[in-house]
Amino acid sequence: MAEQGGAEAPRVLVVAGTHGNECNAPWLLRHWGTHPDALASKGLDLELMLGNPQAWGARRRYLDRDLNRSFALELLNDPDLQDRELDRARALLALHGPTGTSPCAVALDLHSTTAAMGNSLVLYGRRPMDLALAAAIQADLGLPIYLHEADGAQSGFLVERWPCGLVIEVGPVPQGVITAPICRQSQLALESALGALARARDGQLRLPQALTVHRHLGSVDLPRGADGEPAACVHPVRQHRDWVPIGDGDPLFISADGTPLPYQPAEGAEVPVWPVFINEAAYGEKGIALSLTRRERWPTEVGWAEALIALMISGN
Repeated sequence: MAEQGGAEAPRVLVVAGTHGNECNAPWLLRHWGTHPDALASKGLDLELMLGNPQAWGARRRYLDRDLNRSFALELLNDPDLQDRELDRARALLALHGPTGTSPCAVALDLHSTTAAMGNSLVLYGRRPMDLALAAAIQADLGLPIYLHEADGAQSGFLVERWPCGLVIEVGPVPQGVITAPICRQSQLALESALGALARARDGQLRLPQALTVHRHLGSVDLPRGADGEPAACVHPVRQHRDWVPIGDGDPLFISADGTPLPYQPAEGAEVPVWPVFINEAAYGEKGIALSLTRRERWPTEVGWAEALIALMISGN
């Protein structure tokens, strides 16, 4: 779908279904494609793309590898690596990457989660344009921001290959299930992002004085026995309490006989910490029961807005 808001305005890539078993955003994407007026695009040129059509058709998260871990340059540039997700990543970049045949300057990747993340934003690193966009959305809707960085085990995310981009993550919702609240929250966050980009295009972007981020510290797996099977699960007082701080000695896991296992930070580690993606169903295979973050308040910088305005005016 393309709405002309000025011949030189850069395109915005909106991706849904990067994971084939996340159904809410693809359902919306189909509706927006046939009813363009249903999405307030703010006069921006939008490219609506189903991220992983083959996995979507199979209703599986992925077929060969996680598409949202397939955009690392060392993977994309290795001619000996050939599988369906890498082929799809290369095709998306060839079509809508910054130097593609129909280039986009911004990528907005719509996801849902089984964890109680609410309506939230995910950033991968501290690019000024990403921070500007996230700060504008947070000022508009008050959404929490998860800053996922410095994690060698988790890299190669789709939005990292575009000059500006972020993930909109909404939950909880079971995999494969469409619910009206999740769809509504996804659309509200996307429209807020598009509004901020339109203000940047018009040179009118104004940021709040500060933004709140939850900076990634690391991830924690379930306790496991010698056979690799879980020896405990997430404690009931922790389940569905993403963004709620944990202190030293607070219940974290619980064994089958009801024995609580407390959070025990490493010596000298800061407490409290704020957990996110608690019991996300897809992360079990990655050995992640939850991730821990530090809540920080950052003053916004003038250069953030200037960078996003320059991108949206020039497209590069």
